[in-house]
Amino acid sequence: MQNIWRIFTTDLKHATRNGVAAFLIGGLMLLPSLYAWFNIEASWDPYSKTDQLPVGIVNEDEGATLRDQNINIGEDLVKELKKNDDMNWQFVDRKKAMDRVEYGEYFAVIIIPRDFSNKLATVIEDEPKKANLEYYVNEKINAIAPKITETGAGGIVDKITASFISTVNGTIFGLFNELGIEIEKDLPDIRRFEEYVFGVEDKLPEIGEVLNESLSDAISAKEIIHKAEAEIPDVKRVTNQGLNTIDKTTAFLSKAEDRLNKVAPNIQKDLENVQEAASEIDGFLQQVQASTIDLRGAESVNKQMSERLATSIDSINTIESSLKSLQNKEKNQNQEQIKQALNQLGAVKQELEAIQQDGQNVKNLLIAKQKDADKVINGIKERAVKTKTKIDAFLKEYKQTIEPSVLKEVASAKKTLNDARGILQDIQRTIPEVERILSSTDENIGKGTETLQDVLGQFPYIKNKISHLADRIRDIQGKTDINEIIELLQNDPNKEKDFFEEPVVLNKNSLFPIRNYGAAMTPFYTVLAIWVGCLLLISLLATEVMGQHGFSERHVYFGKLLTFLFIGLIQATIVTVGDIFILGVHIAEPGWFICFGLFISFVFMTVVYTLVSVFGNIGKAMAIVLLVLQIAGAGGTYPVALLPSFFQTIHPFLPFSYAIDLMREAVGGIVWERVYRDVLILTLFGVSALLFGAFLKGPLSEKTKAFMKKSKESGLFH
Repeated sequence: MQNIWRIFTTDLKHATRNGVAAFLIGGLMLLPSLYAWFNIEASWDPYSKTDQLPVGIVNEDEGATLRDQNINIGEDLVKELKKNDDMNWQFVDRKKAMDRVEYGEYFAVIIIPRDFSNKLATVIEDEPKKANLEYYVNEKINAIAPKITETGAGGIVDKITASFISTVNGTIFGLFNELGIEIEKDLPDIRRFEEYVFGVEDKLPEIGEVLNESLSDAISAKEIIHKAEAEIPDVKRVTNQGLNTIDKTTAFLSKAEDRLNKVAPNIQKDLENVQEAASEIDGFLQQVQASTIDLRGAESVNKQMSERLATSIDSINTIESSLKSLQNKEKNQNQEQIKQALNQLGAVKQELEAIQQDGQNVKNLLIAKQKDADKVINGIKERAVKTKTKIDAFLKEYKQTIEPSVLKEVASAKKTLNDARGILQDIQRTIPEVERILSSTDENIGKGTETLQDVLGQFPYIKNKISHLADRIRDIQGKTDINEIIELLQNDPNKEKDFFEEPVVLNKNSLFPIRNYGAAMTPFYTVLAIWVGCLLLISLLATEVMGQHGFSERHVYFGKLLTFLFIGLIQATIVTVGDIFILGVHIAEPGWFICFGLFISFVFMTVVYTLVSVFGNIGKAMAIVLLVLQIAGAGGTYPVALLPSFFQTIHPFLPFSYAIDLMREAVGGIVWERVYRDVLILTLFGVSALLFGAFLKGPLSEKTKAFMKKSKESGLFH
């Protein structure tokens, strides 16, 4: 231990007594701090000077019309940018802008195309089109500038988007407000519509049945119409035949009437003849009854009576023939009267024939039996009286009833036939119209049938849609209240516009606030300066004792280590104190910041010194390689997750990783669990270096010295 101390105190004496050495050592103490301070100052707040970056703005927007209002988003944007100092905006034409960005005078150019407003105006159309901004950047000028200008361009896009959304939403919510008022007015109708939908849903099965029945009825009606159309020719034929029949019947009735008028006098004359004959027979019988019958004159009497009776019977036959002929022509109630008259004539005829037969019987009786003559004659007289009475009654009935009734009915039949003829003529005239109507109806029913079939084909779809709509209405009724929707629509449009202009406000809560970019970079540049200070020391100061003083390799290792540690700690003190008081970096824990810097200097110096002490110039190269790897892989500037996989792999094995993290704890705010971890791992690095140097410097010393000697002999290394 005494030898170690002697080596250390000797180095201090040499440094203080030799002015050049003191000057050089003083420079070595200060130089690493300058490295850190200049870099920290340079990166203090680079984004605060973006207003010095020239960016070209070219406005070619021709504007557009939106709801009868002229808009020009490009002009509005230019007006806004002229008030904006985020960058050095240069408002020029396209040619000038492109020339300057190519030559590097502009870092970027933003061009607003001709159809910019026109595309934004398509927001109210079915297929809106997105508007484009042309952005040109010269990336070879600087690595960071393109990112800054790109951020500025993105800010412009965000600004346009926010403004556009605000304007559009203001208009939309204005319409919503009006719509809410209208919906509130129409709320009863909406309720009725809901009830109507539910009612239709309930009626859907019945509607389906009605449609099926209607289709069936339409098909049946079509068949009936086809049958009716098929019967039209028969109707025409029957109508024509009916007219012909009526004309013939009317002509026949006219002839029958004329004939009746002609026959009536003859019938009356014949009836009068019968009546006269009956009277004569009655008178004759009275004469016969009053006189004594001469049987010898019976044949003469019988002959006269037979002739009279035959004449009367012939007259009755003539009347019967006329009445029967009339009866065959009559088609109405006169048949009964004619029939009655024929019955009466038949009865008279029967009586006359009976008298005629009785007359023959009288003749026979007179010849056979004289004694029965009187009886027979009395019988004949009675029948003659009856016959006369019946003939008188028939003649009266014929004159008063039969003949007037027949003539009346004939006239009525003629009138009826004339009326029927008029009806048939109307039917005949109507048949073409009926044909047209049936044809049209057939066509319409055909179309209606097709429509019904189409409706029935669509009915399942309609039924499904109505049921779905009803379910949706019930679902909406269960989840939402239309009154709440109306209240929402009636919100203040201006407030809604303001809301959608910035719907989300980011409330930044910094757990460990860092005031600026310089403060954020202080841990990295401070740790880097400490390592650079170690490299400067081992490059200029000797790690071996000059001359032979009988010190062992271990004594030399620890004795020189104290010298390097002493100067290293002074370097760390200068850089950390300078960060706080010269640069004014805001440090959350300044005391710990200085302490952590001293501790890191101790570890780094131990590691670097050990490498050079054990391996000589090779150790210096190893320390430089370590520096390069740590700058890239320690996560001092970029997050480790963004680094290539190689650097992510070596990151846990680099002292920088824990040293930078330890200094960040002091700058932002200490989380002691992380401090303990970092201190522990850095201690392991330091202890490992000490053990390596203490036990391997001696065994490797001869090889290292031989290597150094060979390198010096080359004349290229000292």
